[in-house]
Amino acid sequence: MIPKRELPFAAPGKVICCGLNYGDHIVETGRQRPEFPTLFAKYADTLIGPDDDIELPRGLEVDWEAELAVVVGAELRRATREQARECIGGYTVANDISVRDWQRRTLQWFQGKAWDATTPVGPVVVGPHDLDPEAGVEVICRVNGVERQRGNTATLVFDAPALLAYISTFTVLRPGDLVLTGTPGGVGMAATPPTYLADGDVVETEISGIGTLRNAVRLV
Repeated sequence: MIPKRELPFAAPGKVICCGLNYGDHIVETGRQRPEFPTLFAKYADTLIGPDDDIELPRGLEVDWEAELAVVVGAELRRATREQARECIGGYTVANDISVRDWQRRTLQWFQGKAWDATTPVGPVVVGPHDLDPEAGVEVICRVNGVERQRGNTATLVFDAPALLAYISTFTVLRPGDLVLTGTPGGVGMAATPPTYLADGDVVETEISGIGTLRNAVRLV
């Protein structure tokens, strides 16, 4: 099911994601700015390549979430911010495709975030010396050519080193693990009226300095 040969790295042991990490997304969801990172996890089975289809059953509220993903480059345990920065192996593009009706079923987001073969990643991993998200890179999502999201990583509430250091206090991070850093404002569920992905839609996720994912939606 998962075309791992198309991923820009081996399947990670851990995929950890941060929600509510851009100010405009926090506002559009009606939440308060968090004191600590809002974390949840996915399995490696959720990952697909940069040009693969996103396949889900019909009748679901399927939403987009463009994100910068961090690839861990060295083992990290109870690290400081500076140690965490030194252990970043690179950066890539991800889209945390979310099934909102399932996400709302309970207070835990997991069942809306961990559907198999729904999280595109790629197209390449850019080394930490070739990209500086702390200085700011653009994170963009387009659906059928229409821009839906545009954010800048300089506005993250918790940046990549902070997230890795925080996560490493309670679970070891190993080379190849992925940390998704959150999505900017512009998600479909916050639109008026709410807007969700339909069969045949094409989602493009772009980060300046890395590249673009292009994934068609197949609802079967």
